[in-house]
Amino acid sequence: MKALSKEQLAGQRLMVGFDGPDFNDDVKYLIDCLQVGGIILFAQNVKSPEQIKELCTAMQSHATATGNPPLFIAIDQEGGQVARLKAPFTQFPGNPHMTMEEDAIHFAEVTATELSQAGINMNLAPVMDVAPRNINSIMAARAFGHDPAWVTRLGIKVINHLQQNQIMAVAKHFPGIGRTVLDSHLELPNLDAELADLQSFDLIPFEASIASNVSGILLSHILYQNIDPQWPASLSPRIARDLLRDQMGFAGVTLTDDLDMGAIAKHFDIQTIIGQALEAEIDIVMICHKGPNIELAFEEMVKLFTDSPELNKKAIASARRIMKLKKQYLGFKGSEVQA
Repeated sequence: MKALSKEQLAGQRLMVGFDGPDFNDDVKYLIDCLQVGGIILFAQNVKSPEQIKELCTAMQSHATATGNPPLFIAIDQEGGQVARLKAPFTQFPGNPHMTMEEDAIHFAEVTATELSQAGINMNLAPVMDVAPRNINSIMAARAFGHDPAWVTRLGIKVINHLQQNQIMAVAKHFPGIGRTVLDSHLELPNLDAELADLQSFDLIPFEASIASNVSGILLSHILYQNIDPQWPASLSPRIARDLLRDQMGFAGVTLTDDLDMGAIAKHFDIQTIIGQALEAEIDIVMICHKGPNIELAFEEMVKLFTDSPELNKKAIASARRIMKLKKQYLGFKGSEVQA
């Protein structure tokens, strides 16, 4: 691959949503003009297995026709409370209801088959958060359980069996949100745990995820005040870069949670958000809803890559991680990203 333009470097860092079930002009604009690297789907984008396959095929074909790399097409299909694909897709009771490793394997294999048939290549799962027994954890209905070892055992089975069946797995929500009781969709939770507390409990499943070569890790919108009192994990160089990459050795693709969520959107403007995410060396910023923030994020990235040689250098490193994953799972034939 020849040296990527600033626009391509920016577009590949975006995973975005759109309205409706059709391959429409909005989707074409995202692929043509913003050159987005990823699309995230929700229930409102899905009518039937046939329709979603047709939509995903059209999006990938358009990316190819416009000279762009293949798209990450992602969805949240955890089972239970969070499952964007409804019947006739297989419905599972959810992570808390898994009582043995075979349950996790069955979920992952069936889900991988159905996602592949639909043209979806990335599952924003499994949840690797640990929900303690002694609090009203926001993740109680979505976590595998209360014990880090049990969460690890089941989560790793999901990761391995999704990825063995060519579906990229994304472990979430780093560095762990099981201790929180406030919903980050609405407001910014503040957690006062020390790093040592996280290392002995919350981080255990993520360490195992890294050892199992999980494709992606998604960062939470939680303020871990004893690690970084200023920035939530999804915007924090101390957490996303220093802890996850440098200390824990994760070399895969990192993603923010949805930047439209109240924890972020109520506190920071999009320019600040993008600047922080890039400084934290997070590969993909996720903006899940149609609106001006998608284009503003793209424009801010192009500006920062133009103005800052250091951020441009980091952008090339990020593009290499993204393209490596696209080669591994999507058959991308492009050559090495050049500086």
